[in-house]
Amino acid sequence: MMKRFFFSAMVALFACIPAWAQFRGPLEDLDDSETVRALKEHVAYLSGAQLEGRKAGSEGEKMAAAYLEEQLKAYGVDVLGAGNTFGVAVGGDTLTSRNVTGLLEGWDKEQNKHYIVIGARMDNLGTDTLTVDGEKRVRIYSGANGNASGMALLLELARRLSYSRTLLRRSILFVGFGSSCETFAGSWYFLNRAFASDAAQMDAMVNLDMLGTAENGFWAYTASNTDLNTLITSLQGELLPVQATITAQQPYPGDHVVFYDKEIPSVVFTTGRYPEHGTGRDTYSIVDFEGMEKELEYIYSFVQRLANGPRPLFRESSASSAAKPAVGVYAYSDVDIKPMFLNSPDPAAFMERWVYQYLKYPRYAQENGIQGRVLVDFMIDEKGEVRDVKIARGVHESLDEEALRVVSASPKWRPGRHRGKKCKVALTIAVDFKLSKSKGKFGINGKTIN
Repeated sequence: MMKRFFFSAMVALFACIPAWAQFRGPLEDLDDSETVRALKEHVAYLSGAQLEGRKAGSEGEKMAAAYLEEQLKAYGVDVLGAGNTFGVAVGGDTLTSRNVTGLLEGWDKEQNKHYIVIGARMDNLGTDTLTVDGEKRVRIYSGANGNASGMALLLELARRLSYSRTLLRRSILFVGFGSSCETFAGSWYFLNRAFASDAAQMDAMVNLDMLGTAENGFWAYTASNTDLNTLITSLQGELLPVQATITAQQPYPGDHVVFYDKEIPSVVFTTGRYPEHGTGRDTYSIVDFEGMEKELEYIYSFVQRLANGPRPLFRESSASSAAKPAVGVYAYSDVDIKPMFLNSPDPAAFMERWVYQYLKYPRYAQENGIQGRVLVDFMIDEKGEVRDVKIARGVHESLDEEALRVVSASPKWRPGRHRGKKCKVALTIAVDFKLSKSKGKFGINGKTIN
């Protein structure tokens, strides 16, 4: 009797586990990083049965688009509402699909009218019906790797870039392409209709497609573009957890092809061909999330360099497109080895471990409802000292002074290096002061304080 009761209880317990978690052990997530957990949540939803394979024009594709839009907004990206819906002729019918477009504006007034496009296709193959032992069954093409993995990576890349947006000279456009499986209709509409007037200002395109099977390798296909290949090669000197291998053979056609046809330098990052592609076996269980986290670190560094460096040329030119190093003080993005705060070259570490730990919301600003984003310029000298701290764009004297106080009190950094020598490095950060809607509560960077 006890054995029967135990068996029944276990059946009931496992019946309560979400369908997307059926391949995971109960202790599997305990050691996951925040990024891995986020990637898992994105892929779980986007490849879930409720989206029914995200067929172009289907309710499932609309749900994927709504999810991308909601997450981009939550990550601080401005979502552009107009010009995203389009029609696609399929046979004798016309289906309605849509893109999702988000914008991170660069800080450089001369460069922020130029764009780096980061895209990922949203749709997959949908469903079909099988007859098994005389019974009809619906088969869902979940597309966990193709391309829930690319959408998940796009979202986490947007989160990282949003947090360090003041390091970006060019603006970033994040695009989830609808109806990509239908002859790349979403990317064609984006370039030729919705943003046709801005196409000349699109300096490069990064396509994130099928990135969940890292055991197959991590590949970059540039159609042999010299400048993009040079940029990829330059990252080999960085201490990154993974390096992309340039391939001369296109792993799969994708939305980057449409940009290439417009003579926009384009690269597709992918983990390449895999046996489950285009089948019902392309499910959550095959995705390597730890591998995706490593790829994210690489693509984040790649996009930062792309957004701050010289415009890549579509055709090889006799004139070198390499930027000449500055004299005296270098931009953060231009040095060979970036300054480090507590052993991290990512300014996010400085924000999390120092600025927001010691920042106090001024009482005057609390009482008068003053909030906003303060931009602070400073320089890290050859000894790692923080110097020349000043307000690049202020909000109010009370907030400006508090931001200056905390940044000026910074401990030493490990100095940056250029061509083997320690150098002065200029940096701009954004310090957010936000008031909570709850009466008597105040927040700094989303953290509520009394």
